[in-house]
Amino acid sequence: MSDDINKKVINMFNRHNNDLPQEEEDKIKYFAGFHYVKLKRDVNGKKFVKTALEAYAKKCHYVVSIMREIEGETCLYNYDIKSDDLPKFIKALDNKTLSGKLIEIEKYIPEDLA
Repeated sequence: MSDDINKKVINMFNRHNNDLPQEEEDKIKYFAGFHYVKLKRDVNGKKFVKTALEAYAKKCHYVVSIMREIEGETCLYNYDIKSDDLPKFIKALDNKTLSGKLIEIEKYIPEDLA
């Protein structure tokens, strides 16, 4: 996903969280305990292509930072997680297979993706 799309979505949530009026086409909805925005087109107005998005996701990795207390010392563990494995990793945190507090999830895009 482009940085422009990310900025647009973040701006929409900021407006929503600050009780500012939303633009008519930018509707924030709520489902299963979470707010979300549905995007049908990219910032250039083109429809999303399923195979292109899947290929993009396959190349992306996420650096997940987890804080742990080890022998009275605070440590930060950084995991390199493939896109397909991210849900499994989050589930392992949720069911306490992995312990610690989630600090950050940062998307890493390999340079050769473009």
